[in-house]
Formats: sequence, C-alpha cells, structure tokens
Amino acid sequence: MDHTQNLPAIAMGAWAWGDKDGYFGNTMAGEEFRPVFEKALEKGLNLWDTATAYSSGESERILGKFVNDVGREKVIVSTKFTPQMAAMYDGSVEKMCEASLKRMGLDYVDLYWIHNPIGAPAYTKQLIPLLKAGKVKSVGVSNHNLAQIREAQAILQDAGYTLSAVQNHFSLLNRSSESAGIIDYCKQNGMVFFGYMVLEQGALTGRYDSSHPFPAGSARAQVFDPLLAKLDELIGRLKEIASSRGVSASQIATAYAVSKGVLPIIGATKTYQVEEASEAAAIGLTAEEIASLEEEADRSGVTSVQFWENKME
Repeated sequence: MDHTQNLPAIAMGAWAWGDKDGYFGNTMAGEEFRPVFEKALEKGLNLWDTATAYSSGESERILGKFVNDVGREKVIVSTKFTPQMAAMYDGSVEKMCEASLKRMGLDYVDLYWIHNPIGAPAYTKQLIPLLKAGKVKSVGVSNHNLAQIREAQAILQDAGYTLSAVQNHFSLLNRSSESAGIIDYCKQNGMVFFGYMVLEQGALTGRYDSSHPFPAGSARAQVFDPLLAKLDELIGRLKEIASSRGVSASQIATAYAVSKGVLPIIGATKTYQVEEASEAAAIGLTAEEIASLEEEADRSGVTSVQFWENKME
C-alpha cells in the first residue's frame, strides 16, 4: 500500500529538533517538543518529516519516542537516507534505514527518501529490498531535478514499484521546481510534491525584517540577515494580505505554497506554529494576491537557493 495516500494538507518538520550545532539557534531538549507533537495530532497534522542528518539522528530519536507513546498507527513518519553520511553505514541504504528504525523504535517508515542526488541511482536501487521487506512503505527523492526524478522513477518501475513523492525547496523566494516543470510532472504522475523551507526558516513569517533581524549567533541569521532589507517590501505585502484576512504573514506564505499544489513542510518548535499551520491550508488566496506576492518576490531580487541544492533548471 502506498502510504502517500490520504495525507494531511500540511506536514510537520523536525529539522530543528535536537539542534546542538547552532544552525537554528534553539537549545530545546527533547521533551520540550512534546507539546508541539501533541498539538499537531490534536489538529489532525499527523505527518512528521525528519532525517538521519538532522542533528545526527537526535531528531529521529525525539520523534520516535513521541510516536511510540501515542501509538504507531496514529502517525505518518517520513525520514531520509543522506548520501553524504553513507560511509558511516558502509554505503548501505539498508543499514542507514535500519539505524533510523532503531533510533525511532519503529518496525517501518511510511515514507523514505533519497535526500539528494549524490550517487542517487545506485542508492535508489537499494530502496527496492526495503520496499520488498515492508520496512519502507513508500519512497521519494529530495533535491532532485526533473531528469533525476525521471531516472529514479524508471529504476523503481523496472522493479515493479513507483516513486511516490518529491521533496524540494519551494517558497516565494525559490520557485525553481515550478518553473522547471517538476510540480506539473508530479501532478501528472500521481506523485506528491513536498516543499521544504516555504517560510525560509522564518524570513517569510513577518517576525523578522531589516529592523528586526534574526537572533545573533545562528547560521540562519548569517544567511538571512543580509537579505532582510531587500525583503522588506515582500514582507510588507505578506503582512498586508494577512491583516486583510485576519491571519498571520506566515499563514499567507504557507497558503501560497498550497495554492501551487505543494504540500508544505512546516518546521515547528512552538505550539502556536502548529496552530497556524493547521489553519493555513484553508486560506484560499486569490489570483491577484498570488500575482502581487510573486511580483514583490521577483522585485526583491532575492533567490534563496541554498548551498546544498541541486540546480533545477
């Protein structure tokens, strides 16, 4: 059974969970995330995305404990094989997956990803035994361009399986998966397109602007603080639309992604972020609102392509 059927409209992301490297600047311990997880379930957001690479497995450990506490069948779990970490697992997708399952205390994952295209064809082939064994129910590829997505799909189809999902960076500041035809390809082939960083790690939430920079000392501050002055007009437009609708700027940025056929992954470390995310998918933006947001994004000249990303076009 393909476990990408009947998904919620929004996924919850645990990228920042367990961060000790200062990337996100949070110092929260595992149990501090429990209210976030519980709030998500309460709101019907039962799809959680993590990865071996997130805090070197600590994100998986935290999430797995919560999943087991509430009951495995209540949560859709998504995690990833990261090629850059392959040497730690003898180049084996199965060994990295088994390590993830052990960390999370699970027998299977609903959705397992090849995290990026480095060596991806060979690693994609290694997904097939995991599918056969039932340890992985569905598979996806992340940070892949259209040619690489087609290649992965062909490998899986030759073995009698299918590629269920694609996960790429997508936001008002990075629409390359749309312009490259990837989102349309996913629609045409029954694949779910997941978008990560739809809020640009907070830069599109309305909380930060040139007068209110990110807290000093985090990697995201280093990346986004120099861009905030260029983003003031876009952030202002997000706030303007949000105010007219009685919602938050982050909800408008999320609703924008939904309007494009994207299943957004919203990173959550606070319960209010879950509550906002749960309402965002129901905000139907008008064509005029979408166009005005894109115009401001284009006018800013900011393209938030990150160092790890694959060229989409």
